[in-house]
Amino acid sequence: MTLLLLHGTGGDENDLLELGNELSPSAALLSPRGRILENGAPRFFRRISEGVLDTEDLIFRTHELARFLEAASRISGFDASRLVAVGYSNGANIAASLLLLHPKSFADAILFRPMMPFVPEKLPDLSGTRVLIASGLRDQIVPREQPKQLLDLFRRCHADVILHWEESTHALAEPEVLVAKDWLSKLKLQR
Repeated sequence: MTLLLLHGTGGDENDLLELGNELSPSAALLSPRGRILENGAPRFFRRISEGVLDTEDLIFRTHELARFLEAASRISGFDASRLVAVGYSNGANIAASLLLLHPKSFADAILFRPMMPFVPEKLPDLSGTRVLIASGLRDQIVPREQPKQLLDLFRRCHADVILHWEESTHALAEPEVLVAKDWLSKLKLQR
């Protein structure tokens, strides 16, 4: 199994390595750095303001990231059907976008603090794809309806999706990391 680690705003390719190792110590880790800078802070795509995504740039960068994953798969030899995306905030948003626009880019996803990126013109068939959405009840950036809308969208795409709420802010909390670790270990047993 390979974990695709997608950092949040201001993070870099090293930001989620410890989390990746905690989630699955035996997994290979693929951790790219977002190519967009916002006031010097790396991101995977632009936003108009906090909480308002630049959908046009998100779609463009999603296609760009899909091409990167395809090339990385050829070079490194990892199997996309065994790739699990682990995204936090901005990284979770582009992972959700990848599921909607390039559903074969990876097999499953853990999305920490995602927003609803957009509704595609044509819904992909995500049958067999498992998604864990982890959201904070006191998140000051992501309104509560956004994870619920994303849950509904993934269900309409036939994904096996769970929404886990944690009594936390936008920052990750240890209990939800343990939930994600448990979810991932069950997923490994099913594959």
